[in-house]
Amino acid sequence: MKKICIIGASGKLGQYMIQHALDLDYSIVAVCRKQSVEKLESFKKRITILPGDTNDREVTKEAVKDCSSVLTVLVPWGMKHYASGTAQAVLDYAPPEARLVFSCGWHISRDGQDNYSIKHNILVAIIGFLGRFFRIVDINDQVDACRRIFSSNALWTVVRGSDLEEGPSQGLPVWSRHVGDPILASNLTRRVDFALFMVHALTNDELIQEAPAIVGRQSPSALNYTEKNNATLRHTGKGSVP
Repeated sequence: MKKICIIGASGKLGQYMIQHALDLDYSIVAVCRKQSVEKLESFKKRITILPGDTNDREVTKEAVKDCSSVLTVLVPWGMKHYASGTAQAVLDYAPPEARLVFSCGWHISRDGQDNYSIKHNILVAIIGFLGRFFRIVDINDQVDACRRIFSSNALWTVVRGSDLEEGPSQGLPVWSRHVGDPILASNLTRRVDFALFMVHALTNDELIQEAPAIVGRQSPSALNYTEKNNATLRHTGKGSVP
């Protein structure tokens, strides 16, 4: 049984990842803040829970040892470099051959070739300003976290999620290397499927050192792409492995 670590496990995305990983018979170490441990009550008999801030280097060091993979939710809470501290601790302490999969939003760009709408840019600017003003969220810290990941030689994947909604699974999301691709136009993914893609990435070597931007498989833009190409989506830098 392979041992994996899920960092940021108590949120909705983290809990979905736990369930997907349990379905695949992974042994799981889950890291979450002490005040959030109760959110994992339904899993506590099946996983190991390690309470602590996800950017606590000693907590992360203990959590990732002997793990073949690490799933990390990069959350830019507060103004104390929470996301970049979490990412750096994972990069520093995960075993050299471990698969590292991180989550973030579309606003992260690996190579500057993403094509964002005016609405998206305005929304990110507003959230960034208000977040810093009220000292709640620091989007720039998530950007910094991903820059550190992109410059690493580790076996990483950064999964960039669209807007999220709840609901039954629609299957593995489709993806593109760049935001602005028509396949992503619907900008909506089920949260349970975002988690599914994260877990799927652990065993998909074609996603190593990729930053896929995802969208729901049953979203109108994904279905329209499928119809136009009259074929199952395949991994060519666009779409997903069936």
